[in-house]
Amino acid sequence: MRAMDVDLKNFNVLLVDDESDNLDAFRFNFRKSFSIITAGSGKEALEILEKQEIAVIVTDQRMPEMTGLDLLTKVRDLAPDTIGCILTAYTEVDVLIEAINLGKIYRYIAKPWDSHEMRGILAQTIERYALVKENRKLQEQLTQYTGYLNQELHGAFDFGNIIGDSEPLKQVLEKVEQVAGTDSTVMLRGETGTGKELVAHAVHINSQRESGPFVRVNCASLAQGILESELFGHEKGAFTGAMSQRQGRFELANGGTLFLDEVGDIPMDVQIKLLRTLQERELERVGGSETIKVDVRVISATHRNLEKMIEEGAFREDLYYRLNVFPIALPPLRDRPSDITALAEHFSSKFNRGKPSKCTPAALQKLADYHWPGNVRELENVIERALILSPDKNVIDVPQLDFGPRGQQQPPDKVAVSSEDTASREQSLVTKLRTTEKQEIISAVDEANGNIAKAARSLGINRSTLYYRMKKHGLDHLLPTKIRVSH
Repeated sequence: MRAMDVDLKNFNVLLVDDESDNLDAFRFNFRKSFSIITAGSGKEALEILEKQEIAVIVTDQRMPEMTGLDLLTKVRDLAPDTIGCILTAYTEVDVLIEAINLGKIYRYIAKPWDSHEMRGILAQTIERYALVKENRKLQEQLTQYTGYLNQELHGAFDFGNIIGDSEPLKQVLEKVEQVAGTDSTVMLRGETGTGKELVAHAVHINSQRESGPFVRVNCASLAQGILESELFGHEKGAFTGAMSQRQGRFELANGGTLFLDEVGDIPMDVQIKLLRTLQERELERVGGSETIKVDVRVISATHRNLEKMIEEGAFREDLYYRLNVFPIALPPLRDRPSDITALAEHFSSKFNRGKPSKCTPAALQKLADYHWPGNVRELENVIERALILSPDKNVIDVPQLDFGPRGQQQPPDKVAVSSEDTASREQSLVTKLRTTEKQEIISAVDEANGNIAKAARSLGINRSTLYYRMKKHGLDHLLPTKIRVSH
């Protein structure tokens, strides 16, 4: 075994020579051992480099219009990790030694080259390139992970920062304690500003993945193409502007937790790829073919009515199953008025640099009477604004409470439901969806004349998932006899 276990065929070697016979000979000798690309000029080589990742460039020194050394000087700026070697039959030793010392080339090779020696040089150079890429990948991953870690260490996230002791909040925290120790997928439901990210982090830090990364992505803030790249990463050249390989959030969250906020805003095309990743625990980067295994716990959150979106065809019901394993409904602030005093004191202390500050009884009453369409996030903004307006930074009174334009709106009708009502409604929907899924499977298998692979393709899932679903719905009799026995 070499220093690294490297598949040499996975790395491109580019030979640049203005003589076609030399290109043919090189290709003939090494095509079985390496992935060989050839170019007849420096200009053509640069065009190839802009489109493909090249591990090693072997170039003739004496070429019209652009010498090998000039080419490798440009390559160093365009693709700094690519390793350059020069072929020369001329005695330009001083020039080549200077180029080596300046780092412009890795080594020079005398012409005519020996095939056995050249094969060893190419293998060694590819291994060097692979090692550089692996080190760079680890450095980038460490840098990105450190960034997330710093956010956690210096952020406001802590289980103790979930403020309040109202009964609705206690029910939420009980569910957090129940699910945190498992590896189950969690979905947080609730209005904007109810603290879904805070609860997601509470699940993470009370889980066995606490020492792993907690990576978040707001699905509503990114366009479809960008969101796909953010989640799954991309390869160099996958699209315009993709100048280098990039890991996605799933890879960054490996061994930890990925928080998908506003999951109801994920476009349908990305939903399909997300479903596959959740089912198989593997992904391919955008523009890539390598299958990458990931070990990630997913916590999703949304303020949208996913059940209605499913009926309208805007959200995949199979993805809903995957995400909604353990739902937690977060109560709006208007349903937990007894927590307003503690929250107001917490935020006033936060924005008053830790100094104690109080709300007058009249101010607290006004806060309790307000309907809080923006929930806890709106309360935080109101308190911060009140402290700025307060002549005495230690006291907040009614004149400093400014609710803005939304404060003029009438409070909504009492449409909020309890966690039990939400769970009951969701269970009813799940039963309905399961019945629908069973009928769809029966229809798909029937239309495919019993061909399970064809039926799976028409349903947009793989065969193993279809086998599992058929057994779950008691449809074993539709499976071929051999499969029925093996399962």
